[in-house]
Amino acid sequence: MFSGAQISLYPMTGDFVGVIMNALGALDPYRERLRIETDDVSTLLVGPPEVLFPAMRDLFSAAARDGTHCVLSATISRGCPGEPDDAICQSNLFEGQAAPLEERRASALTAVQDAPDIGVFGVAQLSLYVMGQGHHMDEIYGCIDFLKQSGTFEKSKHFATKLNGDTGALFATIEQAFCRFGPAEGHVTIDLTVSANSPSAR
Repeated sequence: MFSGAQISLYPMTGDFVGVIMNALGALDPYRERLRIETDDVSTLLVGPPEVLFPAMRDLFSAAARDGTHCVLSATISRGCPGEPDDAICQSNLFEGQAAPLEERRASALTAVQDAPDIGVFGVAQLSLYVMGQGHHMDEIYGCIDFLKQSGTFEKSKHFATKLNGDTGALFATIEQAFCRFGPAEGHVTIDLTVSANSPSAR
């Protein structure tokens, strides 16, 4: 199954080129398991979610670690019927999708609790879209329940859920939302914005 993300990183500083170029080194440990394509709008990362989300986490955390206000914008997708299967995306994370919703929610919570501490605080808002299935709202409500119990939940917003926390737990929460909810072979997308070091009052 095809899985990947179109991402754009925005450091709010005059030295944005330097911040981005330095942060790109954080992708080096993941390059052999990702297909990476960059143009003047965004960067495409294609690969299994267990590589995709840590790579996004480490890229964003590297850019934000020195206190620079940074934003990561991403569209994340799996199972899109318009994309061919890609061997690089093979993952066993979707094999448990036949399990009952409550069991999947419990597994997701355990994964977030086991997330590494990165030492960078971030906030995020995400919207989950489960495509092409009659019971899609059951999956979305199940995901919302998981998010509220995840330890990263801040509040519900119009069209989105807001999270906050260490980027280790934050990206683990987003990964679990992506992998555990929606049919195993179904089309699932997440619209994501992550921010760190904003001058706006929290």
